[in-house]
Amino acid sequence: MNSALFLDEDLPISQSVVDYKKKQKQRKVLAHLYAEGNCTLAHLAKLLHSSVPSVTSLVDELVSNQWVTAIGTATGNNGRRPALFSLNTSNQFVAILDISTHDTKIIFMDSLRKVVFRRDYDLRLVDNPAFLSTLVRHYANTLADSEIDPSDVLAVGISMPGLVDARRGLNLTYKNLSQVNDSLPRWFSEQLQKPVYLINDTKATVLGESRFGRAKGKKQVLAINIDWGVGLGIVVNGEVFQGTSGFAGELGHIQVDPAGELCYCGKIGCLNTITSASALVRRVQRDITDGQISKLATFRDTVDQIDIDELINAAHQGDSYAIDMLHETGYQLGKGLAVAISLFNPEMIVVDGILTKAASFILNTIEQAISKYCLFDFRNDLTIEITQLNGTAKWLGTHAYVMEDIFATY
Repeated sequence: MNSALFLDEDLPISQSVVDYKKKQKQRKVLAHLYAEGNCTLAHLAKLLHSSVPSVTSLVDELVSNQWVTAIGTATGNNGRRPALFSLNTSNQFVAILDISTHDTKIIFMDSLRKVVFRRDYDLRLVDNPAFLSTLVRHYANTLADSEIDPSDVLAVGISMPGLVDARRGLNLTYKNLSQVNDSLPRWFSEQLQKPVYLINDTKATVLGESRFGRAKGKKQVLAINIDWGVGLGIVVNGEVFQGTSGFAGELGHIQVDPAGELCYCGKIGCLNTITSASALVRRVQRDITDGQISKLATFRDTVDQIDIDELINAAHQGDSYAIDMLHETGYQLGKGLAVAISLFNPEMIVVDGILTKAASFILNTIEQAISKYCLFDFRNDLTIEITQLNGTAKWLGTHAYVMEDIFATY
């Protein structure tokens, strides 16, 4: 009798183990299709070390649950062409809220990262709870204009600058966005009735580069995001390095000039005060006001109209002052990166952000400074690349952050 009881009690455990292993394999199928786009059953069988009939059963269930769909047959001339399978893109969408200090973009992407609708707003991140209410209103309007069925939106991914504590869902740089210790994803989820994911913008950028950009397949990567601030994304062993609270990579706040300017963080001489786009523009505006000879002198009576694009355009037109300013910025960035290289010993650095428009002026000086301030052996196996994702790395990384978590909990 005891043996019979043991077998009866063990049966659910055995079934749960079988179900767990099946779910694991289905997660691998979803993750592979997400990364590669499409695949045959035979290839999936090799990936999972399973038989084709076993994989067929797994995929059939995913098709039934509308996660996967057949998209035709593979190319080839010999014999019967195998069926190709892909993620279902017809009713699986992720909303990306790309928030920055100069604008906000709301983007709907399908399960294979194709942008199906986009709307840009002149909504700048400010440390005020009214910002969130406005953002929710813009989201509702964008969703309505997109004509996407709300039930087809799987989740919402939010990327924003600042010290983002993803565990608690807080942005500690913008503490007044919500009530004290009130999780931003939880608040948004209640408003939008969808799962919501929050990620720092630079970590989203390095994730996008690691999964779909220059750094795909690389294990040790740094991505420097040169925007209105300077952020550093870190990939260690193929995964984004977060640090204890999610703050790892704040390269912009290392001190490079003890006698320098006050940073918005309250410290003196941070790298941000020298190399960020906003700091560069302020410095140029001061110089032009003080009589600096340059093509930009045409703005002397309206210096507030000088922006980073005007500076880069002047450099491309051969303006020596503009070129010198960009060269110096690249050199200071290289000095900062030399510290990160000594700490992380990466195989690749990807340069991203608004200053990539000035790549021809900053890349050489970045490399010169790294060569000067890094040990020679660190430089041997290191390549420095400009992003090829044309400003989409952050969106792609936010999308991957959402989808990979969904797959992990499938």
